[in-house]
Amino acid sequence: MKVKTEKGNVILEGVECINLDLTLDCGQAFRWVKQDDGSWNGVAFGKFLNIAQDGSTVILRDTDLDTYEKIWRHYFDFDKDYAAICATLKKDSLIAPTVDEYYGIRILNQDSWEALCTFVISQQNNIKRIKGIVERLCTAYGDELENGWHTFPSAERLSALSVEDFEALGTGYRAKYLERLSKAVAGGELDLDGIKSMSLDEARKTLLGIYGVGVKVANCALLFGFEFYDAFPVDVWMKRVMEYYPDGLPECFDGIGGIAQQYLFHWARNNL
Repeated sequence: MKVKTEKGNVILEGVECINLDLTLDCGQAFRWVKQDDGSWNGVAFGKFLNIAQDGSTVILRDTDLDTYEKIWRHYFDFDKDYAAICATLKKDSLIAPTVDEYYGIRILNQDSWEALCTFVISQQNNIKRIKGIVERLCTAYGDELENGWHTFPSAERLSALSVEDFEALGTGYRAKYLERLSKAVAGGELDLDGIKSMSLDEARKTLLGIYGVGVKVANCALLFGFEFYDAFPVDVWMKRVMEYYPDGLPECFDGIGGIAQQYLFHWARNNL
C-alpha cells in the first residue's frame, strides 16, 4: 500500500480488501453518513473526516499525514492483512460464498467509550433509530467541530446528566443504563483501558458486571471498541445463522471470529 499527500488529502493506493459502503453501513458504527457523491462523512476520536473510495484507492479528504498516522490508520485497520484473513475464513465452505459476495468488510477500531455507550443504546433498537439517538446525544453534549458535526461526548460530560436528561434524547428505558454507565466510567469504577489487557473471558465478565449490559452488548463492545477480534456477538440474525453450525464454529474462525461474524451477520440481514 502506498501513502501520499495531495492538496490537503491523504491518498492510499493499492489498499486490499476494503469496501467502505459495507464497512461503514453494516451496523458496527453509527456516526457515518453517505454523501451524494458516494463519499462518507463521519467523526471518530474527536476528528471529522470525509472518506471516499475508487477501487483500491482510498481518499481521506481535508486531513493531514499526522492525523492519518495517529487516528485513521488504526481506525480503519489499514495495517491488518484482510486479504489473508478472508482467505483463511474461506476454508469454511459455508462462509466462502458470503466472503466473496461481501468482500471488503472491515472491523473499525473505535473508541472504547463510544463503542460501549452506543451499543448500550442499540439494545432492542434498529440502526436508523440508534443513529438518531447518537446524533442527538452528540449535538447536545459533544464539542462542535465543522459542518455542524460534533464530537462524541466524554463519560465525564455525560456523568453530570440525570436519567431524565437521557430520556429527553429518546433513549427510553436505556436512559437508566447510560446514567449509571457514565458515572461508573467517569468515577473510575470501570477502567476501560484496563479491559484491553485482559483475556477475552475476563473482559466479557467485567462488562457483564455493568448495569444494563448483556452478553450481546458486551461482545459488540469488545469486538468494535476493545480490539477483541474473537468476540462473537449473537443477536436474532446470528441465532438463525448458528443453525448452520450445529457442531460449533469451524477452526478457521479461531482468533478472527468477530470478523467472520460481520460477514455472516451481513448475509443474514440480506437473505434471511
